[in-house]
Amino acid sequence: MTRGAHGNDPLRPYDSGTMGWTRREATHLLWRTQFGASKADIDNALAAGLERAVERLVTSQPESQSFQRSDHLLRQVAEDTGNILDLKAWWINRMLHSANPLVERMSLFWHSHFATSDVKVRSVRHMAAQNDLIRGEALGSFSALLSGMARDVAMLIWLDGNANRKRHANENFAREVMELFALDVGHYSERDISEAARAFTGWHVRNDRFWFNRRQHDFGQKTVLGRTGDLDGEDVIALCLAQPACPRFLARKLLHAFVTIVPREEDVGALASSIRRHDFHMAPVLRQLLLSQLFFSPSARHALIKSPTDFVLGAYRSTKSSENLRQTARVLARLGQDLFAPPTVKGWEGGRLWISSSSLLQRTNFVADLVADHVVPINSEPKRPERLVQYYIDLLLSGRADETASDRLVQYVEEGARKPGARTRGLLHLIMTMPEYQLM
Repeated sequence: MTRGAHGNDPLRPYDSGTMGWTRREATHLLWRTQFGASKADIDNALAAGLERAVERLVTSQPESQSFQRSDHLLRQVAEDTGNILDLKAWWINRMLHSANPLVERMSLFWHSHFATSDVKVRSVRHMAAQNDLIRGEALGSFSALLSGMARDVAMLIWLDGNANRKRHANENFAREVMELFALDVGHYSERDISEAARAFTGWHVRNDRFWFNRRQHDFGQKTVLGRTGDLDGEDVIALCLAQPACPRFLARKLLHAFVTIVPREEDVGALASSIRRHDFHMAPVLRQLLLSQLFFSPSARHALIKSPTDFVLGAYRSTKSSENLRQTARVLARLGQDLFAPPTVKGWEGGRLWISSSSLLQRTNFVADLVADHVVPINSEPKRPERLVQYYIDLLLSGRADETASDRLVQYVEEGARKPGARTRGLLHLIMTMPEYQLM
């Protein structure tokens, strides 16, 4: 995309009537806002049109009774067993089957942003409560989410909240608030960190609940980000939100997650202005982004490397394959995205770090296992080789395959096994191990 391709407004609306609303645009939208897309998903989005498809994504949808039953049962199992693997299975089920896929996708985004690991917290109850907090504001208020995180038990355990006392302030949480949650490096001083840590003293956990320990809170004068007073944790959070760096920091991360690995500065500025204008409420911000020319620009198409969740859950959804939830959690961990256990306080940095010789081998092994167990639908796909190949190229690659690759795939189908379903399973394996399939 050349400079100025979006005029003076990178977020101006994409005119689907003039510029096109085809299966490729619908697929692009769904790949970025849920975990993969089935043929039915794409058909529905195509029929709805861009505006209605986006509105459905950013507006809460009622869950089916069957989903509510499975969701309740899986959550109960996790709480009864206290096994984090069961909680991972519960969340994977939500990612795959919730009527609100963008909520789950943004919940994963915020889970990485507020990276907290059960490796240290060691409590299904607390990790689940944090996940509930994140989901409740996934498309809601970042201000409320940041404030809630300051009192979240899992976060306080993770960042040693009980060690933050009046005479010996612990800087862990204050540093993360500024460096990783709100501002990014370069927009605060070490003095700001030490003074902010004093403001959070006494924000403790007692009896598995947040507890404001007045005896250990520093009520003295503090100076944080240019303001002096008897500041507490809420004051620090408000000061961080007021900084120009805060919406820019969030805008850059959102563009990295939804548009491109390296966003342009003018695009960051435009989205930051939207975040500030909407007072950090995410639904209208995402609505504007998903309806923009920027989101549908040529440079944004197939520009992101699939995360393990996109790769694995997308494969299930696209092929309508059944999943073993606990086993899927183990697969995601092997591929580098262990839910409820991000690798560092920075979460999953993603991008090119998703791909290595080891992870590519693991992805190939997953595909082999998936297609071996795949039940090919009867009378639901074309019979002629060239049409069968095009069907799966459109579904799995959004039509992105050159003529040579297409011809070789057709030749494989023509010369391949004749047992029922064998040629489709072989074709799926070939397409899902292509370099193009690693992108979305």
